Amino acid sequence: MTSSFEFPTHPARVSDAERDRALEVLRDGVAAGRLSYDTFAHRMERALAARRPDELAVLTSDLSTEGRLSRALFGAVGAVSGFTVRLRRAWQSERLPKLLLPHADSGCPLRIGRDPASGLRLNHETVSRTHAELRHQSGLWVLRDLGSTNGTTVNGRRVTGAAVVREGDQVGFGQVSYRLSAH
Repeated sequence: MTSSFEFPTHPARVSDAERDRALEVLRDGVAAGRLSYDTFAHRMERALAARRPDELAVLTSDLSTEGRLSRALFGAVGAVSGFTVRLRRAWQSERLPKLLLPHADSGCPLRIGRDPASGLRLNHETVSRTHAELRHQSGLWVLRDLGSTNGTTVNGRRVTGAAVVREGDQVGFGQVSYRLSAH
């Protein structure tokens, strides 16, 4: 008679919840500037293809350094201190003009700037000639600053390089701001 300990066992398959947690850690890492967009895209593809929990752990090991208590404490402080920012954004959201996200299947980036050839031409002195670019990549919307003088912002934070954006985010080009909308 043989026991179940004599048969080789296979590691548990990655659950959707585990995969979602890993993708959230990666998204937070790129939003916090701890990952470049290229590294984020590469790791996201690997996370979606991961079959074992240890494969996910390798992808996020350099991003999750806090323990459970510090994560909870920092999360609580962040939630409280972020309240005023969320309140201000909610107050302004209806007053901001909407910037419609282009069709994802178009494949062409939306160029933003004062240049007449821009897809979104903004004739304002704080907007650079070629200011920013909005592109759909790997299922996500990415806003890239193109070396503008007065900066590109997402939800009040300056973009250095590129940032992942989604519907409802407030984006700014110099002193011109919009609320991203899919409709």
